[in-house]
Formats: sequence, structure tokens, C-alpha cells
Amino acid sequence: MTTRREPTARQMRLAVELRRLREAADLSARKAAALLGVSNVQISQIESGVTGVSEERLRRLASHYACTDGEFIDALVAMATDRTRGWWEEYRGLLPTSFLDLSELDHHATYRREVSVLYVPGLLQTETYARALYTARMPKLTADEIELRVRHRMGRQRINVPHEMVVHEAALRIRVGDRASAQAQLVRLVELSEADHITLRVVPFDLDGFARAGSSMSYVGAAVPKLDTVIRDAPHGALRIDSEPELSAFRALFHTVEAMSLEPDRSRDFIHRLAKEL
Repeated sequence: MTTRREPTARQMRLAVELRRLREAADLSARKAAALLGVSNVQISQIESGVTGVSEERLRRLASHYACTDGEFIDALVAMATDRTRGWWEEYRGLLPTSFLDLSELDHHATYRREVSVLYVPGLLQTETYARALYTARMPKLTADEIELRVRHRMGRQRINVPHEMVVHEAALRIRVGDRASAQAQLVRLVELSEADHITLRVVPFDLDGFARAGSSMSYVGAAVPKLDTVIRDAPHGALRIDSEPELSAFRALFHTVEAMSLEPDRSRDFIHRLAKEL
């Protein structure tokens, strides 16, 4: 296997899961290497995402680690053998790697769930809204950097897996741009809420006791629940969460927030009314 200079987030997730399996089996890297008939260095490189692993070796490792979850192993094999070069590759070297990793995550998602408190979810933003957001970013971006980010965000909107979103009224009322662009964004939300793959709910200001979401989050479903990913906003960029206990907690959190929000039809009427008020 060739050495990778910069593993993608998906390749790193595979590496992390293989290390977790080894540790759960209470095997040292040295012992795992001996069982597989390779050097310690190769195990280290596989578990750091620096090199890949073949299907045959992955299945042998899973057997040595006494992993009997067939669906999980098949999902890991799919990750290990994936050679996808998606549309986002055109941005490699032009945008930070985190943008490409997010697109790759979108591409392999089986569903998405999102809670957005301050801004309209990125996958529902109009081009004008997205441009206003990036223009306001500090430190300031150049015009070329803004356009690259806007174009990439619009590209991400091509995914059509089931997408459940809960948006707080604050995100609907904050004017990222001017009045006209704010109204256009609300109208766009009403249109998108009627798409078969989108379920949009609103949390109004007058809801009592809404302190459960805290900040925005995206929950991205994978082929098996163990490989799901949560993305949360952090001071220095997006924070990825993928441990099973935390994934379980965020699944519960989303369902709690969802249960507190307006039904989709009432949410659509709510957004339509806000758009008419502008």
C-alpha cells in the first residue's frame, strides 16, 4: 500500500475503528502484527490512516479481534475499498481539507439530522445568504475565497438522502444580509420544506424551557449506526464526535428537540408568515 500524505476523514475513521476493535480485544499492536504476519510499523500506519488495508487483511483482523458483527465488518470493508473521487476533489488545494471531508461525509450519508439555532442550515441556504455569511466572517476572506466557499456550499446541496432539520426561530429572524435576501431565504425554505426528502420543523421563541440543543449540530447517518458522525460548531472549527456513547446521547438529544418543535405543516405556515411580515 502507498503512503498517504493527508488521509481523508473517512480514511481516518476506518483507522480509528480498527484501533478500537484491537483495543476491545485487549491485543497490543505488536500481537496484532504477529497474528497478521506484518510488522508493528504496518499496524501503526494502518491505525493512523497513513496506509490503507485490503479487504482480506481487514477481515483477518476482524477475525483475530473476535468481531462477529457482519454488517459492521462489511461497512468497514466498503470504507477500505472505496475509490470514490467525488465532485469535491476539484477544490483540493483550493479550500481547507475540512470542506472536502464534509462533502465526502455527505456523499456517503444514509440520512442527516440537523439542529440549527443561529443560522439557516447550510444545505438549505440560498447563494445570497451563504455569500453574506462568508463575507461577514472574521478574519475577512478575499473575494476569491468567498466565491470558492459559496460554490462549494451550493455543490453540497445536491444530496437527496432523508434530511430532518429543526431550526430555531432565531435563525429565521436574524438578517444575515438585507431585507430582500432574508425574505428570499424564507421563501426558499418554504419551497424546500415540500421536498420529499426534507422534513423541516421550527422551534418558536415562545417555547418554554428550550435549553436542550445548546448549539447547532449535524447528525450524519452511516451504513451502520456505529459509523455515524456528529458535527458540532467549535471555536476553532467543526468538532467531530463518533464514540458510541456520545452518538447515542446525540440521537436522544435530537429526538427530544424534535418532539418539542412544531409539526412540519405548522412549521411551513410559520416560515411563510415570517416571510410575509418582511
